[in-house]
Amino acid sequence: MFTNPVIEQIYQHASVRAYTSEPVSPEMVEAIVAAGQRSSTSSNLQMFSVVAVTEADRRAQLAALCGNQKHIAQAPVFLAWCADLSRLERISTWRGYTQVADYVENYTLAVVDAAIAMQTAAIAAESLGLGMCYIGAIRNNPLEVIDLLQLPRLVFPVSGMTLGWPARPHPPRPKLPTRAILHWEQYNTEGEESAWREYDAAMIATGIYQGRQVAAPGQAQSREMVEYGWTEHSARRVAQVHRPGLRAALEQQGFTLK
Repeated sequence: MFTNPVIEQIYQHASVRAYTSEPVSPEMVEAIVAAGQRSSTSSNLQMFSVVAVTEADRRAQLAALCGNQKHIAQAPVFLAWCADLSRLERISTWRGYTQVADYVENYTLAVVDAAIAMQTAAIAAESLGLGMCYIGAIRNNPLEVIDLLQLPRLVFPVSGMTLGWPARPHPPRPKLPTRAILHWEQYNTEGEESAWREYDAAMIATGIYQGRQVAAPGQAQSREMVEYGWTEHSARRVAQVHRPGLRAALEQQGFTLK
């Protein structure tokens, strides 16, 4: 397999959910966010912003709003990565224009910009020896997060990110075989089930699903899941509704998504 030191570092990525009490300096946070800024961005519009939260009380409030995940309060830094069309709104007014921000495309561009930047920042953080974990649960209670962080209209929290020094090793998890993801010339599903079975076996071997072999909603509780792997776990998850109020929260922030 072709590799180099950068690829090797990326391959060692793992979500970190246990941190020491050692602080992360403001200079280091700035360097990580600045690295994120070097990412590609649509038309160089740079439609994202980051709110760095270091106050313990505020991190505790965020933890409560994000599913009571303990590592949010434990990590010395929480970064709220936001899709941001607000800055362009102010720039447009300053230059005598009216921004059109009502369409799905505008929000999509801002989310993609934020996602690309945050992943670049994550790689930068890990290169410095820090650990991180994305917090999608920042969207559990978006309006409360918006109020807590005082996010203006046309700014929406896309994902959180904990930052800190890992308290213990976090081995990387297996990923789907690349043949399940990479298609040449045209999308092709031929033979993909073998990749699913291979990945199920790899994930079962990690023990991550231990104790989750319970019946899915609507199934008899006596059903025994002999091989509860990634496919079963994922199929159950996408069969449920998550964050049904998200569209209303987006609209309240000015993202009408026409």
